[in-house]
Order: sequence, then structure tokens, then C-alpha cells
Amino acid sequence: MIFNKIIDEDLTQIIEENDGLKELYGQTVLVTGASGLIGNYFLNTLIKLNEDYNGNIQIIPLIRNLNKLDNEIVKKEYIDPIIQDIIKPIEYGGNVDYIIHTASPASPPLMREKPVETNFANTLGTANALTFAKEHNAKKFLFISSREIYGQNISNQKYFKEEDIGLINQLIPRNSYAESKKAAENMCLGFNEEYGLDTKIVRLGQTFGPGMNIDGGMVHTEFLKMLLNNEDIVLLSDGSSLRTYTYISDAVSAMFKIILESEDIVYNAVNNKNEVSIKELAETLIDLCPEKQTKLVFNIEEEKEGYDYKTFKFCLISSEKIREELNWNPKYSIEEGFKRTIDFLKLTE
Repeated sequence: MIFNKIIDEDLTQIIEENDGLKELYGQTVLVTGASGLIGNYFLNTLIKLNEDYNGNIQIIPLIRNLNKLDNEIVKKEYIDPIIQDIIKPIEYGGNVDYIIHTASPASPPLMREKPVETNFANTLGTANALTFAKEHNAKKFLFISSREIYGQNISNQKYFKEEDIGLINQLIPRNSYAESKKAAENMCLGFNEEYGLDTKIVRLGQTFGPGMNIDGGMVHTEFLKMLLNNEDIVLLSDGSSLRTYTYISDAVSAMFKIILESEDIVYNAVNNKNEVSIKELAETLIDLCPEKQTKLVFNIEEEKEGYDYKTFKFCLISSEKIREELNWNPKYSIEEGFKRTIDFLKLTE
């Protein structure tokens, strides 16, 4: 077994929920951002198809630092990495059938501190990936977008559906992430309309699981870090802000359904059963590790760089479309998903 038990179970789930991913057999697949949480799960799923199902897939991970991939994976004959930054034109001479474009900043502190680089990664990076797809006559192109493109609710609805729009203040540098994701989505639609490229867009909420960057500065990663370090979980707000959390294998399974089965272009993919407040999330994590004797502490007056409780407080998105059209049924509750994540983190300590 190449992967540990938890990840191997996740990969099996993804494959079985998508009819074995047989359409990818014998194909060439490029995955940008292959060392990130989402990109790495796509990469590992393709590897498992080759190792356990004789998928005969040529896999091209695009990555800035090859050391972020396991050396045993890099040495496999069907792995042909491209080592470069996504903001540069992609250089590869071979054939490519499918492109899964996950490369993007994912850390709120980075988005705040590096708004220009964040913008470039999502705009120039996506333009480069789309241009490469067009030049190589790719069959399908999947772009990973975000709930943040909806911005702030400007009416009284609780959920955003795919056709809805909200308000984003482009004069706030931190919003470079949301604005550049919107621009990238528009490029995907443009390449579809003008050049006939079969583009797909998925908008994710908070996605978590084994392999995520524990130092990423997101609320749930900060909470996990405090918990595993035997520190109290400190809330810098009243904790009422709502989030939707989707376990990584459920999210990747949804994305494979979109790229392989969908007729439309844009889909939300979040587990609407996993909607909780920040306070409820903290309490759930504490309950999962009673041996830590962690307490929940409120420190509302203090501000800490990296926490972003107020951004798009009412931005909840609906996955009704993907559930009805593609029969997506996410498997893991918040408790189950975070238990698997915590067990994985303990194994790798």
C-alpha cells in the first residue's frame, strides 16, 4: 500500500463513487498545484488508479518545489512533473487530455499580506492554464473556485445558488482573492464560448482533511493547531459566524463527477449538512479530543492576524444543483471528517 490507511480509504471512496473513473484510463492528466490539499488528493487518486486498477494514466503534476512530493512517487515511470510557477506560461511538449487546475493561494494571512501575488496566481495562473489547455486540445478543464466569489449577501436569502451574485468591495486589498477568482471564472467561460474548450467550474467552501497545511491561518487549522499543542482554543469573536465544512474525499468525489459527468459549467460543492458556527466547530473539536482537556476561551477584544471572522459572514452556498443533477451525496459529517483528520495528524506527528 502506497498510502496510509486513512488516505487509502478516502481514495477508494472517490474511485468507487465515480464508477471506477474508467474514463481516465489511458489518458494524460495535468494537475496544477499538485502539492496542495486538493491537488494532492487528485494526484493520489490517479496514482491509486494506476497502482491498484491498472489505469495506465500518464500523470503530470505541476509544482514549484519538487521536494514537496514524495520521492517514491516522483520516481514512478508514469509521473512526468513540470517544475515551475503557474504565473509563467506552462512549458510541456506532450499530449494532455484533462487539466485539473487547483493552483491557488489558500492561506488568509497570505491573501492579506500578498494581495498582488494572490491576484497574479489566480488571474495570470488561470490564463496560462487555459491557454495551455487550448493549445494542447485538452478534452476537459476543471477550475477550482471558491464560495468567496459570491461576496456579501445583499438580499435576505440564506443560500447562494450558482446564478446568484453578492457584493464584493474591490477596494479592499484582501479581496484580491475573491476578485481574481471571479476574473478566472470569467476566463473559463470565455475560453468555452470563444474557443470551444470544455471548461468546468466548481465553487468550494471550507474543505479540510489529511494533508492540509496546519499553518495555513484558516480558522479550523488554527483551532486544530491549538488543540494538538494542548492549548486552549481562543475565539476572537462571539463565534456566531457560520461556515460549511466539507471533508476532502467528498469534495474530490464531487469534482470528478463535475469534470466527467456534468452538462453545465458551474457547480457549488459543499456539504450543506455540515453548517456550523465557529463556536460550534471549536466545541466539536474539543469533544473529539477529551484527553487534551482543552477549554474554549473568548478573547473578543484582541485581534490576531490571520483570523478573518467577519469576511462574508453570511456567505452560505447551496449544493442542491450537484446533488440533483449528479447524484452527489457527501459521506462524512463534521465529527467523522475531523476525527479522520486528527487521527492522520497524530500519525504524522
